[in-house]
Amino acid sequence: MQKRKLGNSGLEVSAIGLGCMGLSYGYGPATETQQAITLIRTAFERGVTFFDTAEAYGPHKNEELLGDALAPIRDQVVIATKFGFEFGKDGGQSGMNSRPEHIRDVADAALKRLKTDVIDLFYQHRVDPDVPIEDVAGTVKDLIQEGKVQHFGLSEAGPQTIRRAHAVQPVAALQSEYSLWWREPEAEILPTLQELGIGFVPFSPLGKGFLTGAISESTTFDAKDFRNIVPRFSAEARKANQALVDLLGQIAVAKNVTSAQVALAWLLAQKPWIVPIPGTTKLHRLEENIAAADVELTPADIGEIESAVSKIAVQGDRYPAHLQARINR
Repeated sequence: MQKRKLGNSGLEVSAIGLGCMGLSYGYGPATETQQAITLIRTAFERGVTFFDTAEAYGPHKNEELLGDALAPIRDQVVIATKFGFEFGKDGGQSGMNSRPEHIRDVADAALKRLKTDVIDLFYQHRVDPDVPIEDVAGTVKDLIQEGKVQHFGLSEAGPQTIRRAHAVQPVAALQSEYSLWWREPEAEILPTLQELGIGFVPFSPLGKGFLTGAISESTTFDAKDFRNIVPRFSAEARKANQALVDLLGQIAVAKNVTSAQVALAWLLAQKPWIVPIPGTTKLHRLEENIAAADVELTPADIGEIESAVSKIAVQGDRYPAHLQARINR
């Protein structure tokens, strides 16, 4: 697979990474361990070198899974994980915590779970309003100097927060949602990243599965699937948003590819420092996503997509209100 560099950091990764959250968290029952390990190792065999996890996915279980899966090839891959939450006795999130001492504790624990001596990319999972971002960046800077971390990242941070953090410790990458049905980053985030030389890692590049065309208004989700509480996934919103999926399908047929591949290829075409991290639990979807790196969209294709998408108003908020409040503007 082609490689890309995340901004000016020098961190080189595969053009498409693998988001591992869904293997153990968020989309229903966890994938059986050996099946998940097989999928992760197959991704590597197909050229993926960039793997994304977090202490919050499980919690802790996803990091342990990734550590086991990548142990034999650790020196050939880039692992990103995250800090920033507290967890209650039941394992659920009980609030944010990016205090310096907590960041250090999370880093040490993540190193053990990932079976490694260095975290390649360490993101703040969400901006903590109670801790100055300078303190967060300074703590990660110390961890980098100590050799425990190589690069610093932010997630769902706004332009001013990015600038303040970057002034203390260069930010290698921002991870935020970005896709054909969530384009807010284009207004301020992408220009800020371009100016500062920061890479962009879009999560949910396939709209949490919606842009694949595999979800309709009649689809039912597992009881543990968090899409059950997402306004954009209400039956009414799915029906209204079907127009976007239909458009992708038409373009995909014309190019003899899939809707998911068009959606990923569109992201790759936006900037050379964008690296999407689609997740999946299925080998055939993994193969499909990886093949998107070879799909070339011409300027005419991009123009057609832009023209058509501009006529479609996506319905529904992307998060319920209590989660939306965690996003830094």
